[in-house]
Amino acid sequence: MSKFRGLQAALLAGVFAAGVAACVAVASQPTPPAGEVLSPAQSQLLGTISPDIMRGHLAFLASDALEGRGTPSRGLDIAAEYIASQFRAAGLEPLGDDGYFQTADWRKIAPERERAKYADAPEPLLVRNVVGVLRGSDPELAKTYILVTAHYDHVGIRGEGEDRIFNGANDDGSGTVSVIELARAFAAQKERPKRSIVFMTVFGEEHGLVGSRYYGKHPLVPVADTVANLNLEQVGRTDDSEGPQVRAVSVTGADYSDVGDVLRHAGELTGTRVIRHPVNSDRYFGRSDNQALADLGVPAHTLSVAYAYPDYHGPADTWDKIDYANMASVDRTVALAVLMMANDAEAPRWKAVNPKAAKYRDAARKLHARD
Repeated sequence: MSKFRGLQAALLAGVFAAGVAACVAVASQPTPPAGEVLSPAQSQLLGTISPDIMRGHLAFLASDALEGRGTPSRGLDIAAEYIASQFRAAGLEPLGDDGYFQTADWRKIAPERERAKYADAPEPLLVRNVVGVLRGSDPELAKTYILVTAHYDHVGIRGEGEDRIFNGANDDGSGTVSVIELARAFAAQKERPKRSIVFMTVFGEEHGLVGSRYYGKHPLVPVADTVANLNLEQVGRTDDSEGPQVRAVSVTGADYSDVGDVLRHAGELTGTRVIRHPVNSDRYFGRSDNQALADLGVPAHTLSVAYAYPDYHGPADTWDKIDYANMASVDRTVALAVLMMANDAEAPRWKAVNPKAAKYRDAARKLHARD
C-alpha cells in the first residue's frame, strides 16, 4: 500500500469513528406476542441497536481502503485497530495479551500449505484477534462468560480483472459490525447483565477457522466457565439463493443445545423467525468459528441470514447491498438471547436426545470433570 493509501485509510477510520461517536440511535421497538411483554431493561437494550451506526462502520471496514482484509495484510491490521477503537469507545475492558489484541505469529499457525511463503520473513505477520469484555454484575455469575463472535477477515485482493478487491461486506463485515454494535448497546445500559460477555472478532476464518482455533487453544477466559457462544456470519444480505430472507435467521446445529431454544424464544419476542434450515443448519455447523468452542464442549452456534447469495466470495459483496434494518432486527434477537442467558442461573446444555450432539456432550462432560 502506498503512503497515500495508508493515509487515506487512517483518515477514513478517523472520520467514521468520529461520525459513529456522534450518532444517536433511534430504533423501532419490537412487538412481543400477546400475553408476553418485554421488560423495560430489555426494551432499552433492543432500542439502542442502530442500523445507521452499523452502516457507518461497514462502509469503512468494507471499503477499498482495507483491500479485502486478507490474512495477513495491512488492511486486516487497520480493521483490527478500528474494531479495537470501537471497543475502547464502548468502554469494554481489554482482554488480550496486548490491550484488546490476542496476538499470534502467522508463520507458526498458518495452514501448512501457506507457511512456506512466510518462513523467511525477518520478523513475526502478527495477526490478531480483537477481544474485549463487559464484566457482569453478579458476584458469582460474573465469573462465567458468554462469547459473541464474528470473523473480520476476508479474502483480500484476487484475480486479474478491473475490480480485484474482494470487500467482504456480508462475509463477514456484517457479523463484525454486529459484534461492535452489540458491544456498544450492552455497555450503554445502566444495569449490566449478571454474567460477563466477551465480544471478539477473529482473523483467518477464510484460511480454515485459524483465529478461532487459536483462541480455543489459548483461551482468554476459562473454557469451563464459558457457558455459550453465538457467532455471527453473513447476517446482512437477505437475497438468499433460495429466496428473500426477511426477519428470519438460521442457526447452525439449531437443535443441538438449549441455545437454539433461547434464540427461538427471543425471536418470538422480537418478531424474527429463528429457523433450522433442513440442510444447511447441520452442514455448516462445523464450517464456521463456533466449531472451535463446540469441540471443547461449549454450546456454540452460528447465526446466518443467507448461506448463499449472488456475490458470495466475489468483488461485488459491497456495503451498499446490506439490508441494515433487517440486520438490526436480527441483532436485537441476538441481544435478547444473550441477555436471557446472561441473567439465567442455569447455563445452556447440549441436548441428550440428539445423537448429533453426542461428541459435544462428551467434551463438555470431560471439560467440567477436569474443572
